[in-house]
Amino acid sequence: MLIIGICGGTGSGKTTVVNKILEILPEDHVAILSQDSYYKDNSNISVEERKRINFDHPDAIEFDLLLNHINELKKGNSIEKPIYSYITCTRSKETIHIESKEVILIEGILLFSDERIRNICNIKVFVDAAADERLLRVIRRDILERGRSVEQTIERYIESVKPMHEQFIEPTKRFADIIVPLGGENTVAINILASTIRQKLGLTKNQPVK
Repeated sequence: MLIIGICGGTGSGKTTVVNKILEILPEDHVAILSQDSYYKDNSNISVEERKRINFDHPDAIEFDLLLNHINELKKGNSIEKPIYSYITCTRSKETIHIESKEVILIEGILLFSDERIRNICNIKVFVDAAADERLLRVIRRDILERGRSVEQTIERYIESVKPMHEQFIEPTKRFADIIVPLGGENTVAINILASTIRQKLGLTKNQPVK
């Protein structure tokens, strides 16, 4: 089994990199875990308290459960991945069934802040992007997907996203085996990564990213 961790700041293009890798690899070889699914359930606190949650701090993530699920997949067992809502800041009662596969792709902004997760990854990838590019992507995503206004998004960026990135995310770049500048636009880096994965899986067919 090959476990690949993909980390990087909010809006850096991690999900794009994952999707482009999936375009190359056979679908039945890959299981995907997103750190976003493992935000702690906050149904026990008030709506006002939920608004003050710092989603860019490691304490917001239930890393113990994520690690447990990775280990279960390593053993060949299936898992029930949580479904998290940014709108309500709670987990759904429903889950997503995930079967063990030859490759596990794990992505998230704080992935490498947990030493146990870093150590379990065979390949660690850091997706890099300029701060202004990340901010524009965050604004677009938070408005369209998370029901926030431009003002709320910028306020959150200044108060938590930027300082947490500098404290907890950017320093983990040093743990990466591969750094991907320009995010999902860097087809050269993605092809190199995909080629490495194919080689480890013993796959010969190579379909380059466009």
